[in-house]
Amino acid sequence: MRSPRALLLFAALALLPTFAHAQPAAPDAEKLKAIPAAMQKFVDDGDLSGAVTVVGRKDGVVAFDAVGQRDVAAKAPMTKDTLFRIASMTKPITAIGIMILADEGKLSPDDDVAKYLPEFTGQLLYAPRLKDAPGDAAVVLKKPKRAVKLRDLLTHTSGAASYPKGVDDVYSKRNRTLAETTLATALQPLTFEPGTQWSYSNSGIDVLGRVIEVVSGESYETFLQKRVFDPLGMKDTAFYPTKEQGARLALIYFKDKDNKLAPSGNALIGLPANPKHPIPAGGLVSSGADLANLYRMMLNKGELNGKRVLSEKAVAEMTKVQTGEIKTGFVEGMGFGYGWAVVREPKGVTAMLSAGTYGHGGAFGTQGWIDPTQDVFAVLLIQRIGLPNADASPMREKLQEIAVSALKK
Repeated sequence: MRSPRALLLFAALALLPTFAHAQPAAPDAEKLKAIPAAMQKFVDDGDLSGAVTVVGRKDGVVAFDAVGQRDVAAKAPMTKDTLFRIASMTKPITAIGIMILADEGKLSPDDDVAKYLPEFTGQLLYAPRLKDAPGDAAVVLKKPKRAVKLRDLLTHTSGAASYPKGVDDVYSKRNRTLAETTLATALQPLTFEPGTQWSYSNSGIDVLGRVIEVVSGESYETFLQKRVFDPLGMKDTAFYPTKEQGARLALIYFKDKDNKLAPSGNALIGLPANPKHPIPAGGLVSSGADLANLYRMMLNKGELNGKRVLSEKAVAEMTKVQTGEIKTGFVEGMGFGYGWAVVREPKGVTAMLSAGTYGHGGAFGTQGWIDPTQDVFAVLLIQRIGLPNADASPMREKLQEIAVSALKK
């Protein structure tokens, strides 16, 4: 008869093939080589000035490439340390800030916004005009069925109105504080009942930035620096780039009247001089290496290199569909979590991804998507205005196709 110790050893050896089989397959290096070639084709065809791409798994980066030029006129090449305005890819990072505070028990997504920002108390709702209302009755208001909650802001279901005229320079000049800008949102009536519709809302995400300030007692940008960027080693992610970082920024390009690629008129678009606040909805500059660290942290359920940023519970809450059956997003088959767009049904540009994949794009064509089921993330960094739909761009689709194919388990 075998001893108990021998039986345990036998059982452990019997399980070895199972563990070995569970290990992810090695990336297909030849397939990964197709990524820079595919991006170079977009450059050669005159659709992009250049691109930086990063593909990886939770345990590291497997492909990191740069093609083309960050400044065509100056013949400055695109390099792996080139910086990009990631615009709305900032939104999930703002949501991470909110969920850090939720982990600490300082707030809950189910809290009313007015609990932290009293100016939102008693916010009214635009209502259909009554049939017998006088012709000069421009606006009819009523009390909403419930107040706006933090979860509504996180999922773009708050009904928060866009910035009114006079405040729309928030992105070009930013000559008001974040508190003043948020007040402008609070004073406007809601456009629909909270939680009933989806409407992409920059103003709503900016309100979350102000909530972070009030709850943490620190400026929004200081909080993110200390709690997200520093722990993750995101040394080139900033709202206010230094002079050295500014020299590494890629220029933004568009197609002119002759359908040729041309630089935008303002090389520092989105980066005004002496702003009074950053943009929680879209103000960050970042790099491929930094975003890889962020996305690896998410794939590792809130932790990277022994440093925990979010709890596993917070990551799970952020990355599951929180919008029920409401139609959301800019491509078909999407839902929304807290700050992240979530693939509900893979189709079209997401056909190669798994249900539950999450990510976000930016106004200048940047994209970042994380597929936990297949253990893969893909980052596309370009600076291009005027794409018909950046979320459905051929550049994004091609990168994802190659990345998923090369990393199939």
